[in-house]
Amino acid sequence: MPVAVVIVLGVLIGVVTGVLSSTVGVGGAVVSTPGIRALGATPLEGVGSTLPSILPSAITGTIRYHREGLVYWPVVRRVVPIGIVTAVAGAIASVHFPGKGHVQQILTALLVGYTAWKTSRPPTAAQDATQATVATTFPIPTCVAIGFGAGALSGFLGVGGGIFMVPTFRSWLRLGLKETIATSLACVGLLAIPSTLTHIAEGTINWTFALPLCLGVIPGAQLGSRWAIRATDVQLRRLIGVGLGVLAVGYLLGETIALAR
Repeated sequence: MPVAVVIVLGVLIGVVTGVLSSTVGVGGAVVSTPGIRALGATPLEGVGSTLPSILPSAITGTIRYHREGLVYWPVVRRVVPIGIVTAVAGAIASVHFPGKGHVQQILTALLVGYTAWKTSRPPTAAQDATQATVATTFPIPTCVAIGFGAGALSGFLGVGGGIFMVPTFRSWLRLGLKETIATSLACVGLLAIPSTLTHIAEGTINWTFALPLCLGVIPGAQLGSRWAIRATDVQLRRLIGVGLGVLAVGYLLGETIALAR
């Protein structure tokens, strides 16, 4: 495929990635990874090359959410430190893990499917009753556990860790859906930094794919966060369930076929 075509399509993929990232709070690599794989990226490049675009997307969306008072910064401060450590470990493990990146892609598909199912479900009456009290405590052990898992997945899968934080912020910390998306996006951006630096050092980032994504995600994140703030919880749950569900199925089928070849 000509480089010029790859660049143009990469920017367009970046726009879609930015919209999903700021709307769902998962980092957007669940779109950009299969996107650049279709453009010719290897499985390991698919893991590493999406990471540089996570930071500008997360910053753009987080600024918008912060203005609306939706980011829970105490959660960010408790989740991110341990996540930075495990993100580096996950990135190193990703490069040296058997399967040449295909296993990571399949695991990503499964986690995306879980996030779609878990987050799209309406809250129970008990969850609504406890949300206000639990959401003001943010237990440190719980936040550390979330940060540990999110960081490891950020580095290992190149997806920013949001596919773990979104369902756990909802289930474990009882955050509202919009607060979950906003807070996850803030954490995603910070966790992407050590993951990106590690993958740069390991040589798994192809900048022919990475730079166009970085250009596209900024306007996409602005559009996505603007819509998410105005949307109802029901609309957001439907988007998460349908959008991520379709991605998970396509992701899993494509990578399973590639692995079997």
